[in-house]
Amino acid sequence: MTTASQCVAPADLAATESPSPLIPVTAPYGAAIAQIALGMGGLAIGTGEFASMGVLPQVADSVGKSIPVTGHMISAYALGVTVGAPVIAIAMARAPRRALLIGLMLFYLAGNALSALAPDYLSVVAARFIAGLPHGAYFGVAMLFAASMVPLNKRAQAVGNVLLGLSIANVVGVPLATWLGQAFGWRTTFVAVAALSALTAILIRLATPEVRPSSEASPMRELGALKKPQVWLTLGVAAVGFGGIFAVYSYITPTLTNVAGMPLGMVPAMLSVLGLGMIAGNIAGGWLADRALKATMVGCLIWSAAVLGLFTIASANPWAAGVNLFLIGGCIAMGPALQTRLMDVAGDAQTLAAALNHSAFNVANALGAWLGGVAIAAGYGWTSPGWVGLVLALGGLVILLVSLGLDRRESRLDVR
Repeated sequence: MTTASQCVAPADLAATESPSPLIPVTAPYGAAIAQIALGMGGLAIGTGEFASMGVLPQVADSVGKSIPVTGHMISAYALGVTVGAPVIAIAMARAPRRALLIGLMLFYLAGNALSALAPDYLSVVAARFIAGLPHGAYFGVAMLFAASMVPLNKRAQAVGNVLLGLSIANVVGVPLATWLGQAFGWRTTFVAVAALSALTAILIRLATPEVRPSSEASPMRELGALKKPQVWLTLGVAAVGFGGIFAVYSYITPTLTNVAGMPLGMVPAMLSVLGLGMIAGNIAGGWLADRALKATMVGCLIWSAAVLGLFTIASANPWAAGVNLFLIGGCIAMGPALQTRLMDVAGDAQTLAAALNHSAFNVANALGAWLGGVAIAAGYGWTSPGWVGLVLALGGLVILLVSLGLDRRESRLDVR
């Protein structure tokens, strides 16, 4: 296999198409620095997405609406992600990768700047929808771009390194941005996210090469992903299997305060523990997926079912709850494996499939939060989202086993 050091020089790449998947693209300062630059986008986007939840009460006071009504800005962001991911991926199928990523980060900057300037409820909701539009497309393109800079046997680790920014956001970015919003007004939270977006755009320009997609790339070719059953099955694994994490995460504050008896001020620390688990999961998940992709996916879903079910017991004790939350954070190890699986099954429609993966995560977010709320409202208690999570993880496992069974069937037909 040709190594990265043997590839064409970065200056030559500016006018060339993306090389063969077997030949890694050369980054100006190496693949590791390029992955850090791309991961900064994950830090910016993760901070913007989750810090908005932390300043929700302040925004509600400012626009004169109740917290539940103002919470529509969070739903608007998720809707923006779901809509923007496929639309941008299709429309920008022939755009140079680096230029597209820079444009998406500037788009995210604009959405957060509008959020900071929004004078009333409707404009806040509209601004959050705009901010959500580039989210899924950025991650989809960034992870494919990162994977193109490394040999095939390190793709999942490259994907995990981009997602690492999202995990670090939960440990560092979100607490800091939330503190800024509480100390200096909620608008400063979105100003900080806009600044992170600008920094990311600069780093991407400096640390990554410009590579044009294949001359055969087109919106119609990207739409070809929608004809592939394996793409839909993999997206189904994400939409269902990841829902359990969000079922627990959505109600973690009342569960820790009402069941574990923890003071409200300790909740951010517990969320940081969850974020540390996500960092560990990203690193471990990428490493494992590069060595045994299918086994990693199956193992991660079994792990998720076990630790989410354990939450129903562990949440009664603060120390046990902390350990369990770290283990739940580790469930994110499934992310790099799922993205790599999509690369394998999407064929020529890589960008749309990768972007749709993040639409699927937002479906998981909505599904998990909704089902967790249904369980609580039905009188099963604050710990019941753990049972919901266990069922959803097993549901994702069933979909995955169907997908793998289809793989084996297709392999036997090919042999014949």
